[in-house]
Amino acid sequence: MVSSREERKAQVIEVLNKARSMELFAIHQYMNQHYNLDDQDYGELAAKMKLIAIDEMRHAESFAERVKELGGEPTVEKDGKIKTGEEVLAIYENDAAREDATIDAYNQFIKVCMDAGDIISARLFETIIDEEQAHMNYYDNTAGHIRNLGATYLAKIAGTPSSTGPSKGFVTGTGTDA
Repeated sequence: MVSSREERKAQVIEVLNKARSMELFAIHQYMNQHYNLDDQDYGELAAKMKLIAIDEMRHAESFAERVKELGGEPTVEKDGKIKTGEEVLAIYENDAAREDATIDAYNQFIKVCMDAGDIISARLFETIIDEEQAHMNYYDNTAGHIRNLGATYLAKIAGTPSSTGPSKGFVTGTGTDA
């Protein structure tokens, strides 16, 4: 039996809110990592972490806006417990794995949206997946540099500035109206 339009809309709201809770977790995790990297004097790494957190903020807001458009209430709960005090390599390995899991989940959420006949929400997930892929690639590449070059790589970054200036995020670039 085909579910009613309201049931299908509720399924989409559910996955949008699940995605929003994942983004809220990522924001908190990445900002915590930003502060810790900055405190360890890895300014360049801290700055990029902050920009990625800003991307995640945009994602969370986009999901909330779509939930409201569908007549739902955006969740304010984050999905997970923040890890603190991670070693630098662990930050990047864990974040790459987190972004990979997010991409996988969002691909599944696209199917829910398509089955519910909601192409707008499906497209939103597609757009955000592209940005999550850029984050994952960055985290994976940085973890690889740290694994392969270790202290040499980190010494190169030590003392670099953490200021991001006016920013729109990691994917959209700094200080542009992209």
